[in-house]
Amino acid sequence: MKTQYRHTKIIFTLGPATESEEVLEELIRSGADICRLNMAHATNEWCEQMAERVKKVGERVGKDIALMMDVKGPEIRTSKIEGVWELMVGEKLDIMMRGNGESKGGVRSISVNYPEMTEAVKEGDVILVDSGLVHLKVLEKKPDYIRTEVVIGGKLGSKRHINLPGIRVNLPALTEQDKEHIKIGAKNGMAFFALSFVREAKDIEELKQYLKDCNSNARVIAKIEDQCGLKNLDAIIEASDGVMVARGDLGVECPFEQIPIIQKMTVEKCILYGKPVIVATHLLESMTYAPVPTRAEVSDVAQAIYEQTDAVMLSGETSVGKYPVQCVETIKKVVAHVESIIPAKHNEGPLILSGKNKMLRSAVVLAQEIGNTGIMVFTRRGESIQKLSSLRPTRCPLYVFTDDHLLSVQLRLLWGVEPFYIKFFKDRNQTIEEAVKLLKERQYVIENDYLIVLTNILVSRKSIDTIQLRKVE
Repeated sequence: MKTQYRHTKIIFTLGPATESEEVLEELIRSGADICRLNMAHATNEWCEQMAERVKKVGERVGKDIALMMDVKGPEIRTSKIEGVWELMVGEKLDIMMRGNGESKGGVRSISVNYPEMTEAVKEGDVILVDSGLVHLKVLEKKPDYIRTEVVIGGKLGSKRHINLPGIRVNLPALTEQDKEHIKIGAKNGMAFFALSFVREAKDIEELKQYLKDCNSNARVIAKIEDQCGLKNLDAIIEASDGVMVARGDLGVECPFEQIPIIQKMTVEKCILYGKPVIVATHLLESMTYAPVPTRAEVSDVAQAIYEQTDAVMLSGETSVGKYPVQCVETIKKVVAHVESIIPAKHNEGPLILSGKNKMLRSAVVLAQEIGNTGIMVFTRRGESIQKLSSLRPTRCPLYVFTDDHLLSVQLRLLWGVEPFYIKFFKDRNQTIEEAVKLLKERQYVIENDYLIVLTNILVSRKSIDTIQLRKVE
């Protein structure tokens, strides 16, 4: 029986619910492709321990899992307060730029870690606290505090996150804590770093330069989480190695009814630019506590698959949820069913200008016309693979072979790509034969199947790109 092939990839977030070797093994065997380490509440020691554990379990299972470190990035948070406050509609609340948040003239106050906030906001602006659960309206500004009125009330605890929708925030792309985390991540073989609250292309460039300084070849994923990032989306996509549609903060920063349109638009743009895209947050939120998803959640996951996102990501569902393995199984079931009813076709949208890229498209057309076949590609850099993946050839597995181990796990993010880490021989035909043998051993192909092989051959000492049709024997 052939190995079931899946085009859409699955990312899970590591946490207390999934730290044990036993659960990790179940997740990997269930089909998880990438493990995300969220550093918002993690330590360097935890990161090192978990990276080693994931690699160990992956080796035991026989599947290399890519590691992704999610860097917290710049954020505005409130100060620590005593207990929990109940904020009532119409109540005044002062936001202090400095000090300890003591009451001022009978008005309760909190302090924030962003002294320039008085310069950023203006009268009438709305400040969102705790993921938008509390809305504050700016009444007036003073040099050292902002007086606000509670528009939507609620409970306020310590160190709550603050959003300033549509307002340019003058914060560094990387904090000193982020840099310490990145050093540890680089040392422990992270394949990806996801940067939070990316506002412009230079944020990505800063992280890439820092990774070079850390001798890391990891790829950078830009998390789009606010209106500033959306405004500069094209430039961010070009500068990054991939994009994450972080719907949690986006749903706070933007009107919620716009989120489906933003998601669809971002996926389409990433496919056009040949960059991978991840849809994240609240995919199976109810399964944090329940063993089955809501029907709305199933439809949400299915929509992301129809849009042909490269990957879907689970957050709290697997980090702290009660049913992490069931969540991965649920995603896998939805993916399998949706992908099974999509007819054999490919995307004409991506920028295909060079002869090499047109050859990739020709290989896709040939594979789909023959049917029940896949495309074999050999690479050391992976650039052509991203173009091939962005064509989104349905019913057409992309078997990619490389002799670069880091690249092999990075390719695991790409739609439709099944990467293999193998030795390359001087004799190209020997390399191809070994690759076909590996596909047979793992039951991706059986005798009499056809494979489209993209490789180069030497003709009069010149390297010539070729498309070969091979029958599996």
